[in-house]
Amino acid sequence: MKLTLLLVGLLLPSILFSKDYIIFSIAQDITIDDNHTPGKKNYYVNIGGQQGVRAGTVLNVYRIISRLDPYEGKSRFNFNVKIGQLKVLHVEDTAAITQKEDFFKGNEYPIYEIDDFMIGDNVKVDIGKN
Repeated sequence: MKLTLLLVGLLLPSILFSKDYIIFSIAQDITIDDNHTPGKKNYYVNIGGQQGVRAGTVLNVYRIISRLDPYEGKSRFNFNVKIGQLKVLHVEDTAAITQKEDFFKGNEYPIYEIDDFMIGDNVKVDIGKN
Protein backbone atom coordinates (compact mmCIF):
# COMPACT_ATOMS: atom_id res chain seq x y z
CA MET A 1 0.00 0.00 0.00
CA LYS A 2 2.78 2.41 0.92
CA LEU A 3 4.64 1.56 -2.28
CA THR A 4 1.52 2.27 -4.34
CA LEU A 5 1.03 5.64 -2.67
CA LEU A 6 4.70 6.47 -3.20
CA LEU A 7 4.48 5.63 -6.91
CA VAL A 8 1.29 7.64 -7.34
CA GLY A 9 2.89 10.55 -5.49
CA LEU A 10 5.94 10.46 -7.74
CA LEU A 11 4.13 10.03 -11.05
CA LEU A 12 1.11 12.27 -10.55
CA PRO A 13 2.96 15.62 -10.61
CA SER A 14 4.68 14.77 -13.90
CA ILE A 15 1.32 13.93 -15.47
CA LEU A 16 -0.43 17.00 -14.08
CA PHE A 17 2.37 19.41 -14.94
CA SER A 18 3.63 18.03 -18.23
CA LYS A 19 5.39 20.69 -20.25
CA ASP A 20 4.05 21.99 -23.54
CA TYR A 21 6.71 22.24 -26.21
CA ILE A 22 6.23 25.14 -28.60
CA ILE A 23 7.79 27.23 -31.33
CA PHE A 24 9.20 30.16 -29.33
CA SER A 25 10.99 32.14 -32.05
CA ILE A 26 11.28 32.39 -35.84
CA ALA A 27 14.15 33.80 -37.93
CA GLN A 28 13.82 34.41 -41.65
CA ASP A 29 16.24 35.02 -44.50
CA ILE A 30 15.38 38.17 -46.41
CA THR A 31 15.78 37.69 -50.15
CA ILE A 32 15.82 40.59 -52.54
CA ASP A 33 15.08 39.40 -56.06
CA ASP A 34 12.48 39.81 -58.77
CA ASN A 35 11.15 36.25 -58.42
CA HIS A 36 9.77 36.88 -54.91
CA THR A 37 11.15 33.57 -53.71
CA PRO A 38 10.47 33.08 -50.02
CA GLY A 39 13.48 33.16 -47.72
CA LYS A 40 14.60 30.26 -45.61
CA LYS A 41 13.16 30.17 -42.07
CA ASN A 42 14.50 28.73 -38.84
CA TYR A 43 11.97 27.75 -36.19
CA TYR A 44 13.28 27.63 -32.61
CA VAL A 45 11.57 25.14 -30.31
CA ASN A 46 11.90 24.48 -26.57
CA ILE A 47 12.44 20.73 -26.92
CA GLY A 48 15.95 19.31 -27.14
CA GLY A 49 18.42 16.59 -26.31
CA GLN A 50 17.09 16.05 -22.78
CA GLN A 51 13.78 15.02 -24.35
CA GLY A 52 15.47 12.61 -26.79
CA VAL A 53 15.53 14.93 -29.81
CA ARG A 54 18.53 14.75 -32.16
CA ALA A 55 19.46 16.16 -35.58
CA GLY A 56 17.14 14.66 -38.18
CA THR A 57 14.24 14.14 -35.75
CA VAL A 58 10.86 15.04 -37.23
CA LEU A 59 8.51 17.05 -35.02
CA ASN A 60 4.76 17.21 -35.57
CA VAL A 61 3.32 20.72 -35.29
CA TYR A 62 -0.16 21.31 -33.87
CA ARG A 63 -2.27 24.45 -33.66
CA ILE A 64 -5.18 24.93 -31.29
CA ILE A 65 -8.09 26.40 -33.23
CA SER A 66 -10.63 27.76 -30.77
CA ARG A 67 -14.23 28.50 -31.74
CA LEU A 68 -17.30 29.55 -29.77
CA ASP A 69 -20.67 27.96 -30.53
CA PRO A 70 -23.13 30.82 -29.84
CA TYR A 71 -26.19 28.59 -30.29
CA GLU A 72 -25.67 25.57 -28.06
CA GLY A 73 -24.97 26.92 -24.59
CA LYS A 74 -22.15 29.18 -25.75
CA SER A 75 -19.70 26.28 -25.57
CA ARG A 76 -16.09 26.82 -26.62
CA PHE A 77 -14.44 24.12 -28.71
CA ASN A 78 -10.65 23.80 -28.92
CA PHE A 79 -9.53 21.76 -31.92
CA ASN A 80 -5.95 20.47 -31.66
CA VAL A 81 -5.11 20.25 -35.40
CA LYS A 82 -1.92 18.78 -36.85
CA ILE A 83 -0.74 21.42 -39.32
CA GLY A 84 2.65 20.14 -40.45
CA GLN A 85 6.12 18.92 -39.59
CA LEU A 86 9.51 20.39 -38.73
CA LYS A 87 12.90 18.70 -39.15
CA VAL A 88 15.55 19.26 -36.48
CA LEU A 89 18.84 20.73 -37.75
CA HIS A 90 20.70 21.49 -34.49
CA VAL A 91 20.09 20.39 -30.90
CA GLU A 92 21.02 21.80 -27.49
CA ASP A 93 19.96 20.35 -24.11
CA THR A 94 16.54 22.01 -23.95
CA ALA A 95 16.08 23.64 -27.35
CA ALA A 96 16.53 22.97 -31.06
CA ILE A 97 16.70 24.76 -34.39
CA THR A 98 14.35 23.35 -37.02
CA GLN A 99 13.18 23.97 -40.57
CA LYS A 100 9.89 23.29 -42.31
CA GLU A 101 9.55 19.71 -43.52
CA ASP A 102 5.88 19.91 -44.52
CA PHE A 103 2.92 22.25 -44.03
CA PHE A 104 -0.54 20.76 -44.52
CA LYS A 105 -2.88 22.88 -46.60
CA GLY A 106 -5.35 22.22 -49.36
CA ASN A 107 -8.87 20.88 -49.74
CA GLU A 108 -8.42 18.01 -47.27
CA TYR A 109 -7.20 20.29 -44.44
CA PRO A 110 -8.92 23.02 -42.40
CA ILE A 111 -8.46 26.69 -43.24
CA TYR A 112 -5.86 28.40 -41.04
CA GLU A 113 -5.85 32.10 -40.23
CA ILE A 114 -2.09 32.14 -40.85
CA ASP A 115 -0.76 29.78 -43.55
CA ASP A 116 2.57 29.08 -41.89
CA PHE A 117 3.95 27.94 -38.57
CA MET A 118 3.82 30.64 -35.91
CA ILE A 119 5.09 31.32 -32.42
CA GLY A 120 3.01 29.36 -29.91
CA ASP A 121 2.28 26.36 -32.16
CA ASN A 122 2.77 23.11 -30.22
CA VAL A 123 5.42 20.57 -31.23
CA LYS A 124 5.66 16.86 -30.44
CA VAL A 125 8.11 14.18 -31.56
CA ASP A 126 6.82 12.15 -34.52
CA ILE A 127 7.23 8.64 -33.11
CA GLY A 128 6.64 6.99 -36.50
CA LYS A 129 9.57 8.72 -38.22
CA ASN A 130 12.19 8.55 -35.46
